[in-house]
Amino acid sequence: MTTTPPPTCQFALTPEQRAWCARLRGLGADRLAPLAARGEPGRVNRGLLRELGALGLLARAVPAEPPWRPVGALELCLLRESLAYSCPEAETALALQGLGAGPVADAGTAAQRARWLPAVAAGRAVAAFALSEPGAGSDAAALALRAEPDGTGRGGSDGAGGSDGWRLTGTKTWISNAPWADFYTVFARTGEATTGKATTGKATGSRGVTAFLVPADRAGLGGEPLDMLAPHALGTLTFDAVRVTRSDLLGEPGEGFGVAMRTLNLFRPSVGAFAVGMAQAALDASLAHADRRRAFGGALRDLQSVSHQLAEMATRTEAARLLVYAAACAYDSGGGGGGGGGGGGGSLARRAAMAKLLATETAQYVVDSAVQIHGAAALQRGHLLEHLYREVRAPRIYEGASEVQRSLIAKELYKELRKEPPAHEARERAATEAEVPRP
Repeated sequence: MTTTPPPTCQFALTPEQRAWCARLRGLGADRLAPLAARGEPGRVNRGLLRELGALGLLARAVPAEPPWRPVGALELCLLRESLAYSCPEAETALALQGLGAGPVADAGTAAQRARWLPAVAAGRAVAAFALSEPGAGSDAAALALRAEPDGTGRGGSDGAGGSDGWRLTGTKTWISNAPWADFYTVFARTGEATTGKATTGKATGSRGVTAFLVPADRAGLGGEPLDMLAPHALGTLTFDAVRVTRSDLLGEPGEGFGVAMRTLNLFRPSVGAFAVGMAQAALDASLAHADRRRAFGGALRDLQSVSHQLAEMATRTEAARLLVYAAACAYDSGGGGGGGGGGGGGSLARRAAMAKLLATETAQYVVDSAVQIHGAAALQRGHLLEHLYREVRAPRIYEGASEVQRSLIAKELYKELRKEPPAHEARERAATEAEVPRP
């Protein structure tokens, strides 16, 4: 497959990018959807993953070979949006591979990357991102999974990681691809407070978290599947004194929360892209249905209430798409970019949160409206909209619920406000200074 051109920060795709998206939608419908239909609900579909690898699509979400080129956010968004339009199962399988392997690409050693990333990109190995816990879902900093020094190393057993290894004890839940993944990127509480590379003692909250790469065959690691509304592979993991060593670290002790957040900041805009793809599929189905459906002596689309509803669905979908692209371009350019009222540049975290928030809430609205336009037929098992109705709910919760995104956005807005005065204050100060006579 030919590569797409480098991302731009314009608000329109190039002809090459549009053609690539059209090809992806075709691959989703023709090559991937039949494999998805043959999968067992609630389990990892390894045949689908292998096909995603053979098509070279997983390698666009997971760095496949040295020098481990970082994944492009806009390219990831276009990929997820296009696959979501024609085969949401393939989109989800691809995204979970990228999310699970993201911490390895971000903070893994050369040996860890060489061992796992090519296998994940080829669809031979299944990755999983293990952050959420029964008491730490949206509040990710409240992790309780313990990583206790096992006291067998040369450096003693102090809480600052002086031992050769740790024992993981506790539970993770709502973990995608669990319990069938081949390895897990696990975030556990070790308690270090770090300043730069120096360990300064105990810490709680986000500062005391360490990331580990845990192969699925480690003794003491178990799991059970969960039966969900949308039947994806999702489960609970139990850690019964699972041994990990320094060779399993992803980054430095005490710096795991940063590893998790960097991965999520890359993937949050693309969750929005996933939602936009589903919204567009629902919108297109509604346009076709309203055009051919006869009611009250004419086409359904001739009813003003229906045509206005379609216009609202289309407008909201396009607005969400543009915000997703803007967040992805900001990530790829390494900064917030200019413009808007966000304080001259803004933060990547704020833009990613805005994109996920608007797109997932919009998709819920659009799919629900599409069901209303179709009527009872849309609720039949096997109907496109019945499928989308179940799929569209979860993105408003995972990788940060909508309420968390709103809190994050507000926090970042006030953080930016403290950095520089509001525009009206700056204008007033400038006017006052202009009126003061110079000596």
